[in-house]
Order: sequence, then structure tokens, then C-alpha cells
Amino acid sequence: MDTIYDISVKGRVGVKLPDCDVPTSALPADLLRDELDLPEVSELQVVRHFVNLSSLNHSIDKGFYPLGSCTMKYNPKINEDVARLPGFAHLHPLTDDESAQGALALMYTLQEWLAEIAGFDAVSLQPAAGAQGELAGILMIRKYHLDRGDTKRTKILVPNSAHGTNPATVSMAGLEVVELPSDENGDVSLDALRAACNDTVAGMMITVPSTLGLFEAHIVDVIKLVHACGGLMYMDGANMNSLLGIVKPGELGFDVMHYNLHKTFSTPHGGGGPGCGAVAVNTKLKDFRPGPVVEITEAPTADEEAPLYGLVMPPKSIGRLKAFHGNFGMHVRAYAYIATYGDQLKEVSRHAVLNANYVRANLRGVYPMPYDRICAHEFVMEGHFKEAPDVHALDISKRLMDYGIHPPTNYFPLIVPEALLIEPTETEDKATLDEFIDVMKTIAQEAKTQPELLHDAPHVTPVGRVDEVRAAKQLVLCCRPVPEWDVEPAR
Repeated sequence: MDTIYDISVKGRVGVKLPDCDVPTSALPADLLRDELDLPEVSELQVVRHFVNLSSLNHSIDKGFYPLGSCTMKYNPKINEDVARLPGFAHLHPLTDDESAQGALALMYTLQEWLAEIAGFDAVSLQPAAGAQGELAGILMIRKYHLDRGDTKRTKILVPNSAHGTNPATVSMAGLEVVELPSDENGDVSLDALRAACNDTVAGMMITVPSTLGLFEAHIVDVIKLVHACGGLMYMDGANMNSLLGIVKPGELGFDVMHYNLHKTFSTPHGGGGPGCGAVAVNTKLKDFRPGPVVEITEAPTADEEAPLYGLVMPPKSIGRLKAFHGNFGMHVRAYAYIATYGDQLKEVSRHAVLNANYVRANLRGVYPMPYDRICAHEFVMEGHFKEAPDVHALDISKRLMDYGIHPPTNYFPLIVPEALLIEPTETEDKATLDEFIDVMKTIAQEAKTQPELLHDAPHVTPVGRVDEVRAAKQLVLCCRPVPEWDVEPAR
């Protein structure tokens, strides 16, 4: 496709500004640059150019997106419409509480709903994303111990199947990571956990279900062991898509958990955000939540139908994590999503788990599966074959693109060689899953009989296979790359 520069014609303008009706002044000479080679195009050309570009991107609206670990599911368009309602979209974040009662009521209700869904006592909507929710959780755990004068607790236990952000979060909080191995079934090794538990443990971070797509078989024992040595339990709630209405982590004994609203409760995910990593806590940590949070500041009188809501900082808060009050648009979308499902919210998880197990069962024996047991909303398999030793998970993923399917997560979790992490989500029907299964079986056969098809894939995309290591190190951030950085031309 031509770049915007290729269709540029000198002297052409997209919009003609009206004559200035106020006095003008000279611009600072050091800010003027004559060498800027900007395209000169019409408005219609610009519109067509970027619409054509957008049609080249893969999206959930165009095709199947089985991206494990990140829940790239379809988000109902009504949630986008609700978030764009003028009363929400145009409300300034510095609006006083009295003039923002509708928005505050929505946030308060969402806090209550999220607490109920996960079985906790209180919620903060402050964190801007899952990783920031993690940080909030660990900072609360740290402050809880320090507030009690217990300064020797400096270690956080983290399974080797954890999200990479977990150990990074621990380090950012100034604590020490203690890695725990997994057993032969993919669960945390209880023997290793017992050996690690002592009075220096501040807590444990664990993802349930794990990044292997497995529900920890001994999770209650894990929680009891950590609590017995005085530590607190943090649950990475990135995979709540498989637990809604079925399991309440707070009732299992967890002390704090973060949600990924942008994964579980309908927000467009990917491209760097936006997101929301709301944190839910029990009574131990309620006063330490990041703020402000929304509370009822004045109960309704006999003549009033609704209470007054206000923004309040919890008494021992770890402070702000985000400007203003979090990503409010994400709160609106999540509210709309939960309100739509109501008491049928568990159907989200039921179908997510059913779909994942349907795909897993149909690909058993076709691809190696290190943990061949009933999975949660996702499962991991290995993208290699004894009959095709030169074919790797990346080759399989690139070949999937030729069939119009987005690749799954590659090489994660790290403890599985040539990992392919598959998550079909609850929003795909059986016909789509059957097509995906057939394509995966076809690619497995191609790997053994025509491996060059996989090595050279993708074949039908606008850009062929690039050197991914080089692309990461030599970023091309303009639409006219330097010639020596050019990637393989379009096929």
C-alpha cells in the first residue's frame, strides 16, 4: 500500500483555515523547522488512507483471536455506547462531588458488585491496569506488616508459573522474590512451599487459575500454609474470566486480589491500554486501599431517594496510584457488562471453560500437552513435533495467520517448551472452534510433510515474516523507514 507520502502533491491542503480574527504575533524562531517534510493531501485522501490501513489489522471484529493469557474476547458494542454517553464522557474529573453524583453512584455500585463477585469486603478502582493492581496489592501487604511493627517480613513467594509482572511488582515494592517450583501436575509444590514458609514471609502471589490454565488443586492448603506463618495471600485475578459466579477467592481465604476489568468485564484490550486493575480486599487491608474511593457520605433522609456519595481517602491508604479517580471509562464499561448479565454472570465462565476444554480435547494427541487434565478458560500445549524437529511454535503461529486466525500467546508460560497458550473465550460458537481445530490439525500435518510452508509463513499478509529480534532493537517509528532498515517486502 502507498504511504501517505506517496500520494502527497505539493500545494494540496486538507482544510483551509479561516482568516485570523485576532492580532497575530511572531512565532519563536527556535521552534520553527523548515526541514519538516510533511505530506500535503486532501481530507478525503487522508480518510481513505487510514481506513484502508485499519482494514489490514486483525481484530476481534474480523476474525478469531485465541490469545491465551490476555482474554481477547468480543466486547458488546452497547458497552462502548454507554461509555460515550455525554454525561459520562464529558464529565470533568475535577467536577465537585455534588455535581458528579451520577458518576460517583456508578463507581460506588461497581465497587460493591466487584466485592460481592469475588467475596471481599471492599474495593478500590484506582489502579489503571493489572500490573498497577498488583503493585497496589503488594504495597498494601507491605504496609500492613509495617503498621503492625513487623519489619522482618521482606519476602514474597511467587510460583514459577506466574505472570512476569508478579516478580517485577515484588522488586518494585522493595521486597525479595522467592520462586517456588511446580509439581508434575502443574500445581505449586507443597513441599517447596512448606520449606519456604517462615517469619520472613510477607505474603504469596499466586494466579488462580494459573497461567497454565489450571485451577490449583491444593489452593486451600497453600493459603493455610502461608497464613500459618503470618503471611498474607495475594491472588492475581487476571484469569477471573473462568471463576465468575462459581468461585469467590475471598471465601477461599485470599486477603487481596486485583481484577483486570479490561479482560473480564469488557474493555477493548491491547495496544497498551487503557485498562483498570481494581483491587478487592478483606477487612485486614480495607484501610490500606489506594484512594480515593467512593463512599456514602450522607445517608438519605425520609424525603430523599438516594444517598450522597463522595470521594474519600482510606485512613491508612498507600496513596494515589493514578491521576484523579482511575480510568473512569473502564468503570462505565464494566458496570454495563455486569448489569447486562446480572445473575447470569456465571454463564460467562461456564462457556469460557467449556470452549477451552472442547478445543483441548479435540487437539489431544495432535499436539503435545504437558498437563493433560481438565483446564479452566485456557490451556497450554507445545508447538513442536518429533517428526518435524525444525518446526517451532513461532512457525505454527505465523502459519495460522494465513488462515485468517490471530496467533495465540507464544513461549509463555516459560516453564513449557515451545508453549502455545490457547484461550477461545466464551463468545465464540462451536462452528468457529471446529474451524480452528481443523486448521490446527492441518498445520500439524503440514509441519511434518511441508515444513517450508511454516518456515516461510505468513504468505498472505501485507508484510511477510520479519526478523523479530532486529525489529525490537531497531525500531522504525516513521511511515517511511530508512532503507537499510526495510523489512521483507509485502508478498
